Amino acid sequence: MPIIKVLPHPEYAPQGAEIQANTGDSICEALLDHNISIEHACEMSRACTTCHCIVREGYDSLEEPEEEEEDLLDRAWGLEPQSRLSCQAIVGKEDLTVEIPRYSINHARENH
Repeated sequence: MPIIKVLPHPEYAPQGAEIQANTGDSICEALLDHNISIEHACEMSRACTTCHCIVREGYDSLEEPEEEEEDLLDRAWGLEPQSRLSCQAIVGKEDLTVEIPRYSINHARENH
C-alpha cells in the first residue's frame, strides 16, 4: 500500500501525518478515511476547487489531469505546477507527499 505523507497544516494536520492509502482511491478519499478533514465543498463531485492540494513528491506517478480538472484548477488560490484537485488525483503504487494549501477559495467553510 502506498503511503501519503501529509506536510504539517495548522488546521488539518498540525504535526503532519503519514497514512496508508489504497491504490485506486483519490487523495481526498484517503485523507478523509484517516480523519484528515480536507475541504471538499462539492462532496467530491468534481465541481469546485476546495480540495486543492500540491503533490510535492510522487506527482509523476499520478495520471495526467483531465482538461476539466485543469480548468477548475485555474480558479484555485496558490496554484503551483504540482497542484491537483485531491478528489480527482488517483493514488497509484508510489508514495506521495502532499501539501494542503493554507488558504482556500471557499469563503463559507464547510464542516464535514
